[in-house]
Amino acid sequence: MSATTSSRSANHHEELRELPPSAKLVAKVLEYNGTLTQSAIAERTLLPARTVRYAIGRLEDHGVVTSRHSFSDARKRLYQLAE
Repeated sequence: MSATTSSRSANHHEELRELPPSAKLVAKVLEYNGTLTQSAIAERTLLPARTVRYAIGRLEDHGVVTSRHSFSDARKRLYQLAE
């Protein structure tokens, strides 16, 4: 893990303390896999799509995750850990 990744993880660690386990799992999957769609997150975590949406919402509210539109499919959003 690089120094930037380590410091980013440390910053997010405090934000994740009060979040539900599903949000922690989603954050960990994004940490290991980088940028993913909601459906890719659901596949990797084995969580229901509704739970993934809730977890992403909580993570965005706490500034842990950012999102942007996919260039290949504007209907989809891509999620990644915030800097």
